[in-house]
Amino acid sequence: MTNKPLAGRRSVITGASRGLGRGIAVALAKSGASVALVGRDLSQLEITESTVKQFGGESRCFVGDVADEAQVARLERVFSLYQQESAICRMNRDGRLADPPLELVRLLGESAQFSSLTAGAFDATVQPLWALYAAHFQRPGADPAGPPEAHVEQALRRVGYRAVDIGGGSVGFSRPGMAVTLNGIAQGFITDRIVELLRGEGIDRSLVDMGETRAIGGRPTGGPWVVGLEDPSHPGRVAERIAIENQAVATSGGYGTPIDPAGRFNHLFDPRTGATSWRYRAVSVVAPTATTADALSTAFSLMPLEETRAVVERLGVRAYFALPDGSRVTQGA
Repeated sequence: MTNKPLAGRRSVITGASRGLGRGIAVALAKSGASVALVGRDLSQLEITESTVKQFGGESRCFVGDVADEAQVARLERVFSLYQQESAICRMNRDGRLADPPLELVRLLGESAQFSSLTAGAFDATVQPLWALYAAHFQRPGADPAGPPEAHVEQALRRVGYRAVDIGGGSVGFSRPGMAVTLNGIAQGFITDRIVELLRGEGIDRSLVDMGETRAIGGRPTGGPWVVGLEDPSHPGRVAERIAIENQAVATSGGYGTPIDPAGRFNHLFDPRTGATSWRYRAVSVVAPTATTADALSTAFSLMPLEETRAVVERLGVRAYFALPDGSRVTQGA
């Protein structure tokens, strides 16, 4: 990312493709406030003159660079579970990683804090469970009831956030066979890093969607940004609209990510039981940062309402629960 400011006051519309984010479209506004709309798919943003006028006055559009692709690629080399030489893959493979990237140390530390805050509901060390279930259902003729209980118990012995060692110039595990996944928090973390990049470019009003959504300021026309929460019973349909300003919102739900043909199991693994959770159809959290919203929406998916309420009140966040019977519950101011 360049440190040189773009001329004039700006509207920036940013889109991301596969990975952490690529593809940038920029509009230099002749008038109006500095605005950013950031999304994962440029085609869905409908970047037109009328779109830019709606958010920043008379403008002209062109394609250019705002986010540094080298920085994006670097984050992929830290967090990706699909790049075999990424920092997290090397840590999982070798059990310890010397001289880890600062972002990995930081996010493992924050993950441990959320684990403690949620009494272990959030746990980055559930990767052995994911690997077990994925391998089970990839086998021809796999038992639709899931892996044998004995295999689940074996995987659970390799789960536990307290066994992650951070410090002394390395990160690693105190028990063999452990592995971490940061998929329950990394999208929020990356969204927050994109917000920092935009702020560094002088953007003071933005709506950023890099997997989770975060707003800087409000709409340039006044008032907060409005975000729709998807109806898990009818994907693609909005169940509820919420207002955010200088806040982030993240949603977790198993309905869109089944790992078996019958759709009985999802990616939300309970580190205490080894099962996947259908306690709620979806959980959305509004918090000051996307990292917090992402981690809490993941953890809340595994927690009863009386336990989530205590965390909501302690942190001053908002939470929206879509229950299996179709009803909705809101906690927080």
